[in-house]
Amino acid sequence: MEATAIVEDEVRELVRRRAIDPADDASAVRRLAEEVVADYDERSLTGRLPVLVDRDAVVRTVVDAVAGYGPLQVHLDDPEVEEIWINEPGKVFVARGGRSELTTTILTEAGVHDLVERMLRTSGRRLDLSSPFVDAALPSGARLHVVIPDITRRHWAVNIRKFVVGATRTEHLVALGTMTASCAAFLDAAVASGLNVVVAGGTQAGKTTMLNCLSAAVPARERVVTVEEVFELTKQDQPLMSA
Repeated sequence: MEATAIVEDEVRELVRRRAIDPADDASAVRRLAEEVVADYDERSLTGRLPVLVDRDAVVRTVVDAVAGYGPLQVHLDDPEVEEIWINEPGKVFVARGGRSELTTTILTEAGVHDLVERMLRTSGRRLDLSSPFVDAALPSGARLHVVIPDITRRHWAVNIRKFVVGATRTEHLVALGTMTASCAAFLDAAVASGLNVVVAGGTQAGKTTMLNCLSAAVPARERVVTVEEVFELTKQDQPLMSA
């Protein structure tokens, strides 16, 4: 058995014995992984166990597998990754700066199913033949979309959209070159005055970012009401209600 797999099995056993919830206490899982790796490294000196080549890498891999979302965790932790999608187990794509790229991440069919089940655990949503597609939110706020056969032809299709905050006020959009200073001033005044503003555009066009920037101009005493759950809205100065 590969060294990393042996360490992972030992960490999982300790997690069970100590009744640790990996989803709620990832730091405890990391401490266990570091302890197990240190102990394993000493035992491997006898030559009876495979040698660990990179202790830090093994700790990261085991923590991701036990307390995170396995091979996808590295992409979820990458602040430059905006979106992740799985067309099939051997084809995992990410998007950076609006451009897609095929990663070296290789999954198995069972691995994809296991990851999706873990992602849905906190949402209360289910995925089966009677409900072959699901939209949910991860604890981080990222959106999860999954579709399974017979809606898809063969494999489970998984999409995770992260909300990468690039701007929170219209002045930030000016600095980024998205709009002029006069345009930003006009929009801020329109929002503060209570005028109707329509934000429209294609996927990844920046609608939610624009909405967040506009919401910064909402007077502090106003109440914000949404007609659906929008997890990426970050406005916290006013009460935010979903209707």
